[in-house]
Amino acid sequence: MSLPIDPTALESDDIGEKRATLEMDHEQAVEHVREAFTDAGFGVATEFSASDMLAEKIGADRDPYYVLGACNPNMANRALDASDNRIGALFPCNVVVWQEEPGRQTVYHVSIMKVARLAGMAPDDDEWEQIVEDTGEFVDEAWANLDTA
Repeated sequence: MSLPIDPTALESDDIGEKRATLEMDHEQAVEHVREAFTDAGFGVATEFSASDMLAEKIGADRDPYYVLGACNPNMANRALDASDNRIGALFPCNVVVWQEEPGRQTVYHVSIMKVARLAGMAPDDDEWEQIVEDTGEFVDEAWANLDTA
């Protein structure tokens, strides 16, 4: 199967990829990320420990890995309207925290708004570009909040 786009041709910015390192324990990092996103105007709609779930379901022995599903309701509403409701398949905007080693956590996020446009789930028009820009500002603020630890 060939992909309709060449993933190797994509730059980090094409998918809104962000990565940060936090020098703190895992639980502290999860709380810090939750607060950083909440302070930037996101709510946390869902969250779970993927590492705990996989350990319980299949006995996987993974380092701590946590998923926070962040959502800004106004942006979500605009995105649903502009994408004929299809963006909802990617909701919420996930930010993940995984332990690289004790005391060192990676925080990772990609823009579902940019990914949806690349996947053809959202239009490539001025309205969608404004949604991408507006959500990017919220994420940039949350990312800046990470540096306050």
